[in-house]
Amino acid sequence: MALAKLRIKATGSEFEEFEVPFNPTQYSISKSVKYKSQTVTELNAPVLSFGGGESRVLALDLFFDVTEPIDGTQYKDVRQLTNKFVAMTRIKRNRDNRPPVCLISWGANPPENSDFPFRGVITSLSQTFTFFANDGRPLRANLKVTFTEDSSSEEDQRRTDPDFTTRVIKRGDTLASIAFEVYKNPGLWRIIADANQLDNPRRLEIGMPLSIPKMD
Repeated sequence: MALAKLRIKATGSEFEEFEVPFNPTQYSISKSVKYKSQTVTELNAPVLSFGGGESRVLALDLFFDVTEPIDGTQYKDVRQLTNKFVAMTRIKRNRDNRPPVCLISWGANPPENSDFPFRGVITSLSQTFTFFANDGRPLRANLKVTFTEDSSSEEDQRRTDPDFTTRVIKRGDTLASIAFEVYKNPGLWRIIADANQLDNPRRLEIGMPLSIPKMD
């Protein structure tokens, strides 16, 4: 069985999905939950009231080395690979005017509520170059990259409501074909478009998750 590589796809036609050459040896997922405390003099401890959930945070430590060919390609500079992460931190001139959202996946058929696929934006990127060619070109690097979960209200509902599902776009999919599959009526494609805030329903990116609202 071939080794499953960690893969990253940023939203936008200018970004291609890519896989990291060396899988991380570990990763961390963290999540905070807010509680507000109110001191009551008659009690030994404050009374806690729920204040909302924070986004999950995925932290990856990645290693890059181009001293040897990678999948048959000999790179001359490790930044040919690490600059893909830099590009995902730059402002994208779209309606949000912010860097792109990334979909990070690792392995096939993960169990429900797994860490992957993880949908988020890069909120921290640190690059350390550790080995250089004679002319100064960096050949090895360690990256510390942090993704903060980007979740819409529809995505949050999907995770807590079993009747609210998602579909991952495959080649050849259209909103009408998906509407026919889930609602038996292709004319209901606009419900899916509105739920996912799609400005141009004809531009569907392969691998993009779509929230599919339930029908009464």
